[in-house]
Amino acid sequence: MRRHQILDLLIVNPGNRSQVYQGLGQDLAAIEPPVWAGLIAAFVRKRGFTVAIIDANAEGLTPQDVARRVADMHPVLTVVVVYGHNPSASTQVMPAAGATCTAIKEWAPWLRILLLGGHVAALPDRTLREEQADFVCGGEGPITVADLLEALKSNTQPNFRNVRDLWYREGSTVMRTQAAPLMQDLNYEMPGQAWDLLPMERYRAHNWHCFGHLSSRQPYAAIYTTLGCPFHCSFCCIQAPFKRGEAALNYRESLNSYRYWSPQAVLAEIDLLITRYGVRNIKIADEMFVLNRKHVSAICQGLIERHYDLNIWAYARVDTVGDGMAELMREAGIRWLAFGIEAASARVRDSVDKAYAQENIFHSVERVRRAGSAVVANYIFGLPEDDAASMQDTLSLALNLNAEYANFYCTMAYPGSTLYTQALRQGWPLPESWSGYSQHSVDSMPLPTRHLSAGEVLAFRDHAFQRYFTDLGYLRMMQQKFGEDAVAHIRHMTAQRLERRNHKPSSKPATVLPVVEAAPLEILPLTRGAS
Repeated sequence: MRRHQILDLLIVNPGNRSQVYQGLGQDLAAIEPPVWAGLIAAFVRKRGFTVAIIDANAEGLTPQDVARRVADMHPVLTVVVVYGHNPSASTQVMPAAGATCTAIKEWAPWLRILLLGGHVAALPDRTLREEQADFVCGGEGPITVADLLEALKSNTQPNFRNVRDLWYREGSTVMRTQAAPLMQDLNYEMPGQAWDLLPMERYRAHNWHCFGHLSSRQPYAAIYTTLGCPFHCSFCCIQAPFKRGEAALNYRESLNSYRYWSPQAVLAEIDLLITRYGVRNIKIADEMFVLNRKHVSAICQGLIERHYDLNIWAYARVDTVGDGMAELMREAGIRWLAFGIEAASARVRDSVDKAYAQENIFHSVERVRRAGSAVVANYIFGLPEDDAASMQDTLSLALNLNAEYANFYCTMAYPGSTLYTQALRQGWPLPESWSGYSQHSVDSMPLPTRHLSAGEVLAFRDHAFQRYFTDLGYLRMMQQKFGEDAVAHIRHMTAQRLERRNHKPSSKPATVLPVVEAAPLEILPLTRGAS
């Protein structure tokens, strides 16, 4: 960009794949488009401001690389976005975000920087005090960015007191302004993402998303059809950026943050991705896509009428996939559904406000498979009531369900969650750095339970990952469904051992109890090519 061209807003998506994922980040993890960066860019551009985006994560840029670019572009405002690709991914972005702010200030100290995102909204005061940023956003972001640009461009000595959801300094005093309202008319206020500002050729789908066609993980895109979540699981921090005023830590009393784009707007966005960028692999990033049957059905019907050949994945709860929904979604191109099963024990789930009938697990998985789609099952070890037996029950459930893919997480007290507040009140040990909130980092440190240490939880999680993905019954199923390339890829994945600081790799895991299979798997010999 030439010096004489005025750039109002530069949005930076910081990147630290190697720190967050270690070796898994090289060719196994997805490279996802920064959805919130694209949404904010579209929101601000609609109001007449000029916008550019630097996606350091996709381009593999260091904080110093980013700082040089920012200094050369000389924007009126630089926004560093700390939204992850799911709520838990926000805090683990903070090391890269903080390093980026520091590097920018070293290169061009006169530039104005705003930090925003889930982690930032959860801890606005602390973020402002700790990071090299001029401003911090206490809400979801777009309104604050637009207000701040108006203030910066209207006066050489701007008044920030009318910028909603802003935290800033006046001398040594930290100031905060009135909360911004949640955007309600998403079709008008945020009409899609600014795809033309993103390096679309660099984005890559998750490995499992493309089992059966692993050479076709690109191009890839992620979209929202809704914002927010109507549920209040105590381990989740989704509500942090969608709060109003002092309701931040009292989620049960917070206003419903769940809002929709119209099915027509969603379909127009998908049309654009397909016709302009050739995208077929799509993630629906909604925290809970399969919830409102009318909304989901209208989107699916529109996709069916278009006869696209799509590979979509989305989130659901085990109690939201009603009769006929799995078949409709599969016909529309939704080939993977991700379920938050969390734990086998109802007692453990109830302790974190994740209640559902146990039989729903098996019914929903069976419905999805019968429709011809695949399942991603998400499990969490180390919830407050977990002990060695209940964690083993969860692993046994995972092996019994034998989902086509499984994510194994440790319980983290993410800032913005009820668990984080509880941990502070009870004096539970927390990670010493924000990178410690990453599931795969060297210094990963989950919460201890009432019965187990953090190291024991982490060791069991890593054991469960290896146990699941090396299970002979699982590998045979995957060979039958997706072929030998998928099996070889899974074996490559399990060979990437994580370095851990908070437990010894040689720690002896709990004994694996026998698994009662729901139905015997057909035994297929693994050929030499898959070994």
